[in-house]
Amino acid sequence: MTFIKLSELPFKQKAIIKSFGESELYVKLLEMGCIPEEEISVELTAPLGDPIAIKVAGYQLSLRKDEADSILVDII
Repeated sequence: MTFIKLSELPFKQKAIIKSFGESELYVKLLEMGCIPEEEISVELTAPLGDPIAIKVAGYQLSLRKDEADSILVDII
């Protein structure tokens, strides 16, 4: 099973969150509803690719590209 970074996930493709990188970011993401095994997708991308809007736990969040780089997902 190969995981990819959330920042590499194709537009509108659904995936499952598998793990996080940085520990301080981990707590922030958990508070926002980004928990392991939750379904996630990239909904919008800014013209220069940063930030991106994701859909998780029924709502949209905006993440910086470096934050999205630390989230590993498995494509559904």
